[in-house]
Amino acid sequence: MHTKRISIGYGKKPKWVTTPRPGPHPKNESIPLMILLRDMLKYADTSREVKKILNDGLIMVDKKIRKDPKFGIGLMDTIEIPRLKRYFRVLPGSSNGFNGLILKEIPKKEVSIKPCRIMNKTIIKNGAIQLNLHDGTNIVVDSNEYKTKDTLILELPERRIKDWIKFENGNFALVVKGRHSGKSGIIKEISEASATKKSLTTIDGVQTLTEYVFVIGKEKPMITI
Repeated sequence: MHTKRISIGYGKKPKWVTTPRPGPHPKNESIPLMILLRDMLKYADTSREVKKILNDGLIMVDKKIRKDPKFGIGLMDTIEIPRLKRYFRVLPGSSNGFNGLILKEIPKKEVSIKPCRIMNKTIIKNGAIQLNLHDGTNIVVDSNEYKTKDTLILELPERRIKDWIKFENGNFALVVKGRHSGKSGIIKEISEASATKKSLTTIDGVQTLTEYVFVIGKEKPMITI
């Protein structure tokens, strides 16, 4: 199934836009590999060429080979093209992006780490705690010290916890949604939510909804942004 050509914009050359297949990220917050390779990276001119690249196993997402052109990649996912020695991370941004996301080229050492925001926690069998992450995955831990909105730095592809960043004043964060999307800086203030007002976070003079803020470092970012 394709998104209608009108979504490309009036007056532009008609081109079918692939709709992401349901997956780890919400459809409206992801980029299908077809769009990534054909329209963003310009590595192919047609869907047939994209399928050939993918079928040859040349593209890795979070250190795993992906062959489905409709597979949706989303915030903080890493893309690796070993043959070209090029590495990218999906970050928030509107310029030349898709669904509010852009690609940022990163050093090779960073393609093996991934920040994941803790969305909520669940107590499962035997009292273990399951951390549900922003990319649709989860991790089971024994400790209850991890809090919602904290960030785990995971090692890929094993997804082991390498580091842990608390959501608190003084740490470095990135705005991932809203009109300030892409802004970053030190967290200055976090206001508590009430029955009539959502929590707000101030980052270097920019105030936004706390749910739009993704902490990515303790004093400076742990990833290239």
